[in-house]
Amino acid sequence: MTSDSWCRVCSRGFFSCHWKRLSNSEAKCSCCWCSVVSVVTLLSLFWMYICLVVYNDQYDFNSPNLYCSIIREAFIKLNKHFNYFMVLMTISAVFACYCVLLLLFALVQVALGEKLHLHWLHRIFICLGVIFIALGITGIIRCWKDEWQIVPFSLQYTAPFLQFGAVGALILLSWFVFQAFLKAKEGSKFLIAVVFLVVSAFILLCPLLIHSPCLINVKDLKAKPDLFGHRGAPMLAPENTLMSFNRSATECNVKAFETDVQLSKDRIPFLMHDHKCEFLKRTTNITKNVSCGSQLTFDELKTLNAGEWFVEKDPFYTVHLLTENQKNDAKMQAIPSLQELLELAKQHNTKVIFDLYHPEHCDDIKDTVDTVDTVKTILRSGINQKLIYWLPPKNREYVKNATDFIQIYGNESEMFQENGSHLNVKYSQLTIDKIRKLQEDNIKVNLYVVNERWLFSLLWCAGASSVTTNSCQVLNEMRNPDWTMAPSVYRMIWILVDVGSILTMIGLFVYQWKTNDSRHREGRTNVLLGTKQEITSLV
Repeated sequence: MTSDSWCRVCSRGFFSCHWKRLSNSEAKCSCCWCSVVSVVTLLSLFWMYICLVVYNDQYDFNSPNLYCSIIREAFIKLNKHFNYFMVLMTISAVFACYCVLLLLFALVQVALGEKLHLHWLHRIFICLGVIFIALGITGIIRCWKDEWQIVPFSLQYTAPFLQFGAVGALILLSWFVFQAFLKAKEGSKFLIAVVFLVVSAFILLCPLLIHSPCLINVKDLKAKPDLFGHRGAPMLAPENTLMSFNRSATECNVKAFETDVQLSKDRIPFLMHDHKCEFLKRTTNITKNVSCGSQLTFDELKTLNAGEWFVEKDPFYTVHLLTENQKNDAKMQAIPSLQELLELAKQHNTKVIFDLYHPEHCDDIKDTVDTVDTVKTILRSGINQKLIYWLPPKNREYVKNATDFIQIYGNESEMFQENGSHLNVKYSQLTIDKIRKLQEDNIKVNLYVVNERWLFSLLWCAGASSVTTNSCQVLNEMRNPDWTMAPSVYRMIWILVDVGSILTMIGLFVYQWKTNDSRHREGRTNVLLGTKQEITSLV
């Protein structure tokens, strides 16, 4: 290959923005910057992986009720729903692709024997990207720290495929490692060999550490978890409206309506989630400042439109799936009472599980009154008491004595202390082994909020009883987990991949060694011929 080949020119032009070969002085610190590119590429891919797995909870990130004051203040000032998470994810994806491309061109230059010189524009972009990732990680630590738990949790689903991908990357990089090894001095050779062997051993043997619940024989797979509609079917209709709950029952076959209850000024329980920041402003057309539902009567609440925001702001980008009649129906939705939801639940024989929100700084007496009024409303509805999953922890003893509601608990310690048999927790708060152990002990485990197929598949394989979801229409269509594999089959694939990769790398090393050796012999021959010609000319 000539020095002016298109491959050399393109790789040199992208990486260093120079079309001509660089001198040694111009390529100063080239190895250092190549190492920086490698590290930043790994960092960007790791950050992109985090973004992909927390995509399941993007709606929480965009919510003004999130703990992070930045999102909350942005919502208050703009008074507009905005998908901040997609902006974050788009920037992260662009930067990750940029770093991978930059690293590939660097490797091409190494393979072609070119000098590495990272242009100053690339250096600036890399520094800006690192700052962006650092701010993102800091933001999650400060505002969304519980989300870190999903990373090790997700690895139980993705680890087998990540390991196969890592083996492929190892084979690709081994070409450059062997090239550097054969050209290095004795001391450097030992260091390169040790590092490469340690990394290779870890990648090839890490399946010994992989314990995915989806590595299971099909006959051992548990029944599909039941679906609980999170505020109904919020991707198909405005959340916490009768249209939303009705569609979740008729189109998603949910087994329970999950909702949020508050009490109005005239003591009527109604459905609304937001209860802290800018109450009612996210999902209704209210114009005045109201801090909680106890400041308005139910008749006043009923005059508010609770559906136009859904069609206009399209929070899940699903409005295009609705027919014109459905869009018009969504625009006409009002805030429903708990009584109305109970009537709908009776029609569909569907369970109801809810959080009971009290105004901030509410004393114990008001807490008790709210609980009593809510219980009275449920009893007056005539619904089968076994269809009510009572979740609120306050005044639980009163509820147990006054009703036959099924008690569902938000933590294990309280459940075991009360001899309960139903648990409702965030999916990342339990390990896979813990979920299986609870199921073996006949404990019904409901996990929230599960929106992505991969997460639902993982929990299905683990044996979860039910999940609360925003995307009931997607999960309802699933007939099997997205992937399962018998442990014996996985072991066989693992061994074959490892053996094949080892043989391939041995072949690459032998080829590099022979090529390098032939070049040395050719070089010595040329030197001897040159010397002989010089002697002949002198004679």
